[in-house]
Amino acid sequence: MRVLNVFLFLILVLSCSNSKDPNSEATFVKVPLGDPFIMLWEDTYYAYGTLSESGIAVFVSDDLQKWRVPANVPQGLALHKADVWGDKWFWAPEVYEVDGLFYMYFSAEEHICVAVSDNPLGPFTQEDKAPMLEHIKGIDNSLVWDGDKPYLLFNRFNDGNVIWIAELEMDLKTIKEETMVQCINVSQPWEEVWPRVNEGGFIIKHGDKFYMTYSANSYESQDYGVGYATADHITGPWTKYAQNPVLQNPGNLVGVGHSALFTDKEGNLRKVFHAHNSNELIHPRHMYVTTVTFSEDGIMQIDPNFITPQLVVD
Repeated sequence: MRVLNVFLFLILVLSCSNSKDPNSEATFVKVPLGDPFIMLWEDTYYAYGTLSESGIAVFVSDDLQKWRVPANVPQGLALHKADVWGDKWFWAPEVYEVDGLFYMYFSAEEHICVAVSDNPLGPFTQEDKAPMLEHIKGIDNSLVWDGDKPYLLFNRFNDGNVIWIAELEMDLKTIKEETMVQCINVSQPWEEVWPRVNEGGFIIKHGDKFYMTYSANSYESQDYGVGYATADHITGPWTKYAQNPVLQNPGNLVGVGHSALFTDKEGNLRKVFHAHNSNELIHPRHMYVTTVTFSEDGIMQIDPNFITPQLVVD
């Protein structure tokens, strides 16, 4: 077995689900990512998420089921804190390819940030090491387009965790602060377990409507869950689905949330999300994947049956 970096060694120690393939020397563990995001690029899936105190981890897969630490990526990190602003709390990354460059939107020290690379494996760096909004705290930033106009969805800490949206300059790094608009906050009974949290927003367009999935309650709560809202315009007003939550404690999972949507190789709409390590432990959280469909009348349906991706350690 090759030498493992420190964070992967901790994965093996802490994981509750180690298994062995009887036909090989490989060890399998659940993929230990919180706030996961999956990008399909040139027939390879890339998963990014919250894991390391030193930056943003990346794993790769051909089939969504078996994942590996990519070769020649120092410490398994697509982004290292030495290359960007901030020293701690590297959370909730999302990566998008635009005109041959890859933009990683992430949080550091409770500020929203963006870094750029010419490779999905990184290294992601900032030419100017600064958050996108120096005077406003925020987390969970997500790039979304309305036609050819870019927007950034993100959380602010007014009235708990509240989801906002703003236009971006075409450099995809600069927020037009005068366009910032509040989208949703805690407003449904299921969201009021503890504390006041709407976070992890992610927007897609289906038909003529925008759909925003989001998470509510503390990520530490076993009642963390996913709801969605719709709008005719990307800036709102947003209306929450009356039957929320649409994903909460499927199967034997608890603490389910901070999800993102992506299209797989077969053209299916998928949702990646995390759940607690177990009923007793929150960390390390694990990554899961399910399927999303829409009814004829536009209701978003999230399949409660999920797959459990496995990290392969040779």
